[in-house]
Order: sequence, then C-alpha cells, then structure tokens
Amino acid sequence: MTDPWNTGALDLDAYLARLGVSAAAPSVEALAELQQAHVRAFTFDNIDVLLEDHPGVGLPAVQEKFVGRGRGGYCFEHTTLFAAALQRLGYDVVRHLGRVGDPLEAPRTHAVTVVTLGAERWLADAGFGMSPLGPIRMRDGAEDDTGGWTHRLRRVEGRADGPTWELHRDRDGHWELMHTTDELVVRPVDLVMGHHMTSTFPTSHFRRTLMITRHLDGCHVTVTHEHVTTRRPGRPTELRPLRDGELGDQLDALGVPLSADRRAALIEVAARLPRS
Repeated sequence: MTDPWNTGALDLDAYLARLGVSAAAPSVEALAELQQAHVRAFTFDNIDVLLEDHPGVGLPAVQEKFVGRGRGGYCFEHTTLFAAALQRLGYDVVRHLGRVGDPLEAPRTHAVTVVTLGAERWLADAGFGMSPLGPIRMRDGAEDDTGGWTHRLRRVEGRADGPTWELHRDRDGHWELMHTTDELVVRPVDLVMGHHMTSTFPTSHFRRTLMITRHLDGCHVTVTHEHVTTRRPGRPTELRPLRDGELGDQLDALGVPLSADRRAALIEVAARLPRS
C-alpha cells in the first residue's frame, strides 16, 4: 500500500503526548477532542517565512518543528501534521485546498482536512488563523458552536471548480466569510506549491505582515507587527496598537518557544515591516 503523504514517518505517540490526549477509536467525539487539542497546542504563525528559513511542509520537518520544539506554523504545516495523525488513528481522511478572500479572485492558499465517519463528512480545519475548535458537519447550513465560537458552512454550486464550501464565522453579530474550500483532488506537491507561493511571492500577505494567533482560555488573540486583537465569545472585538517594545512580551504570552537569536531576529524584522 502506497503512502504518498509519508504518514508512516509520524511519531504518533509523541504527537498525542504533545497534545495531552490519548489514542482513541475514530468517532465524532474523538475527532472533536483531537481538533481542539491541536488548535490549542500550536500557534498559527508565519515566523519562519519572515525569517526566511522555513523548513518546508514535508511531514518530517513539520513534526520536528511542532512536536519536537512546540512551535507552530500556518495551514500547510498544520494540515500536514493533523491529517497524518488522523490517518494513523484510522480515520478516512482527504485533504483539500481553499481560497481565503474572494473565491473568484483569491489563490488556493489554504489547506483543510475532510474526514468521513459513516455516512457523514466533517470539515476539520485545524490550521486557520482563527480555526474552529471542533469539526463541522458538511451539510449546507450546518452550524457549530464550540466554546462559544459559532461557525456555519454554506455549499455553493455552479462555480468553475465545482461545488465549494464556504466557512463563515459569527463576527460581532454578522457572518464573515473565512475561506472557500473546493473538492478537487490534492496531492503532496500541491501543498508544496501553495507553500512556495505563500512564503516567497513578493506581495504575499505572509511576507509583509507578522501574524501570530492562538486560542487561550476564554479568548483568541492575534498579534501582528502593528496590532493586538483579542476576541471573546459574545463580546465586541478589542483592537489596540502593539506598543513599542511589546512584541517580546506577546511572544511569551502566546507561548512561542524561540531561541534568543531567533527571537531577536524576529523583533528586528517586525520593526522593518510596512505600516498601514
């Protein structure tokens, strides 16, 4: 049996230990526990892109970074690791790509995991900047409210790339589009190409903006080189400027393990990024 995603390279026990969960037979409940643990364990960030020494999105490199060092990354890395763990645990897993922004204009620079359990499919997106804490049933209009965060899926027909799924989140009382996922076949090289564009294209958002996000107890925090955004379920979003000299404190608050040299380098790079 072939293993194109190299899932055999995963140290599953070490991954589960990093998350603080035990192996369990595939079920919706076990999937939900694993997704929430993964999202809470690792930051979503583009630190390695800005430092221009990204190790790539192959499973061994992602595993060493996430499981070995407790670091985080962005969607291609999260999905590589999360999907591999699900497969090793016996889940029926398919990887798909999505578009962040206008689905008619945006490139396919997001990666998600779709899991089939019985007769149902579930969107298990563990690698977005503000990922849902649990899987969402793939039915038009399906909603999920985990930890007070409400998300909705909408199925859209009639587009050139076939049926697509729009993920929305409830943002201060209205639905905000997060991303649009298609159902086209995805192979490992597609994640490599998406990562290459995202991490090297001169106008890529990830090359021009520092982004570090994490779900903390009762809130979600996003830190950029300009702002700190705090979101709490059912409460207005709080946005304030990042104070001079504050980035180091925010790295500590979000639990980003960096060596002294890399920490200093990141602070220096962030200070040079364009301001709005």
